[in-house]
Amino acid sequence: MEVNGTVAEGFEPVREAFAGNFEALGDRGAAVAVYRDGRKVVDLWGGTRDVDGGVGGAPWERGTAQIVRSATKGVAAAVLLLLHQRGALDLDAPVGAYWPEYKAAGKERTLVRQLLAHRAGVPVLDRPLTPAEAADPERGAAAVAAQAPVWEPGTDHGYHAQTYSWLTGELVRRVTGRPIGEWIAHEIAGPVGADLWLGLPQAQSARVGRVGQVDAPFPAGGLRTRPKRSVADAYADPSSLTRRAFAAITPLPDENDPDYRAAALPASNGIATADGLARFYASLIGEVEGGVRLFTPETVALARGEQSAGADRVLVVNTRFGLGYMLHGGASPLLSPSSFGHPGRGGALGLADPESGIALGYVTNGFRTSVTADPRAQALVRAVAAAAVR
Repeated sequence: MEVNGTVAEGFEPVREAFAGNFEALGDRGAAVAVYRDGRKVVDLWGGTRDVDGGVGGAPWERGTAQIVRSATKGVAAAVLLLLHQRGALDLDAPVGAYWPEYKAAGKERTLVRQLLAHRAGVPVLDRPLTPAEAADPERGAAAVAAQAPVWEPGTDHGYHAQTYSWLTGELVRRVTGRPIGEWIAHEIAGPVGADLWLGLPQAQSARVGRVGQVDAPFPAGGLRTRPKRSVADAYADPSSLTRRAFAAITPLPDENDPDYRAAALPASNGIATADGLARFYASLIGEVEGGVRLFTPETVALARGEQSAGADRVLVVNTRFGLGYMLHGGASPLLSPSSFGHPGRGGALGLADPESGIALGYVTNGFRTSVTADPRAQALVRAVAAAAVR
């Protein structure tokens, strides 16, 4: 397996771990990028652009992009935190102060910060949306506005796997008057110089490879002790909150469909290069070469300040969330306790670590059944952590 790209001195273990993902963990095509103090120190890619490319398939290139699933949530969270940073959004205000229709079915006192921390109590829809309905932001917003919470908002937490799309997207539209994908393009991706999109432009479609499932055995012994009831167990139960949360769009969309890629679903269908994802996270914690710094130190503290912790009503394992970001823990090990970021189900990962000044982006065209702590991403995290302390 040929690995292309470069690593700075001291980061050679990342190349070894990346190559190992192809040799032992089933990667078909992938890329990883790492920034330290705003400067790129790892830029690697390999394999084929399409998951089913096989021998002779089009190779993954430096600018190849992929759908990153729930890693999109970290970008969407940045929009709300930047609006707060600019004085346009009060995190302690009721969601209904900006979105009056949301004040229904027991959600009148839901706060903006509770929405970001997966405490809003609406991870499911009593009537799931079809992919076409889900892509209509007005239809999705109406559905979550009418939905009764499954727990009293603010009293517990559970991952809002799909509904996070319409909760964040509609709140941004109400505050700014602009679609969230447009806001990201003009206020985040453009100033930062990051190749990431929510709502893929037609002009960029040739850069995006086909994705698919590539399950392979987990490493011997596993990355962690298997819980008594795993996410996979809960997902197999049609009545569970886990299954219902991920099935808020039914049937699941075809992620290779150009119409799906052109839609803007902030929970699930952002598209990025590894460099774009890493560069975005680097810009949250410092000025990035050729770009800007997005978050003030105070906003970084909001992103990584614990808001939810413990048994997750949806993911069934213990999770930790700041405002829109997963925090370091057993369900999603990051670089250190200071880290914040977001995985994409079965593959992608983006994170920032303010203590070390490191930001990482990993994208792949091969998804596994894992929800968090993908073994390929974790192998890279461990290699970066080892390099960072040298």
